Amino acid sequence: MSADANAGPALPEVAMHLHTPASPAEAVVVSNERCTAGRKPAGFVRHVVLDVSGTQIAGKFRAGQSFGVIPPGVDAAGKPHKVRLYSIASPTRGEDGHGAHLATTVKRLIDEHDETGKLFLGVASNYLCDLKPGDRVKVSGPNGKRFVLPATPTQHRYLFVATGTGIAPFRGMIGDLAAAGGLARGSVSLVMGSPYASDLLYDSELRATAASGGGWFAYHTALSRERQESGGVQRAMYVQDRIEAEESIRELLRDDRTLIYMCGIAGMELGVFQALARLMPGGDLDGYLEVDPDVRGEVGGWTRRMIHKQVRPTRRVFLEVY
Repeated sequence: MSADANAGPALPEVAMHLHTPASPAEAVVVSNERCTAGRKPAGFVRHVVLDVSGTQIAGKFRAGQSFGVIPPGVDAAGKPHKVRLYSIASPTRGEDGHGAHLATTVKRLIDEHDETGKLFLGVASNYLCDLKPGDRVKVSGPNGKRFVLPATPTQHRYLFVATGTGIAPFRGMIGDLAAAGGLARGSVSLVMGSPYASDLLYDSELRATAASGGGWFAYHTALSRERQESGGVQRAMYVQDRIEAEESIRELLRDDRTLIYMCGIAGMELGVFQALARLMPGGDLDGYLEVDPDVRGEVGGWTRRMIHKQVRPTRRVFLEVY
């Protein structure tokens, strides 16, 4: 493995903060649809499309970036609500093909207060989920410059790992890669993790892309609370289990052109890093991780506190966890 390969790919220049929270733009809701696969999912997730034409964001965002939403009203202290960031779920050309419509993937936050036991709803998530076509929304952005495809995307191979609404940026990236064309068979694998099959987001869309021909894209699911087939055995799986189970993914990881992108709930990266260490026991883990010698042989004892300290991802690994 060369030092240049470990350094990671050249990334494109991206536009950022064209509209700030202090000077937001106004977008218009185009559509708001449920994007879960089943009729009775464990959570409520919506695919919200916004028209940003006439703003500085139009035609300037990239798949993998995020944008800000400023909910109306004030918080408990009487101050205006602060901006919340949401991943862009559209390819760089937008939902409309011209960069004027961007989408995001929003899960309703419904929780219980630790002390009072009272139910509360997320301010921004429920605001977005309740929007109707024609409604106007204050937005800022774009945000983010690292969690994007390389400047020369067809020169690389990709392992995308998502949990929950972490699928959003990959929907856009896969759209960009499909539009680029020229990808060899087995160039892109997506591992999508969710508790149940009914919680899989954009499932039919992703299956259609995988079946569209050419074999450049493979779609794998990992259901943590539901049994599914793996090597002729029925079992529940987390994303790291699926990575270890698929020979095609192991082959992908052995290629020094491969990049790993992970997006989803914080903590998912630990399991994936442990899987990499088990699959690639070499000193540099084939360029994905740099591990201190004193913890190299104790993979099962790794914790999240070690990440970026004793277990460090290289520039070939891209993380967006929350």
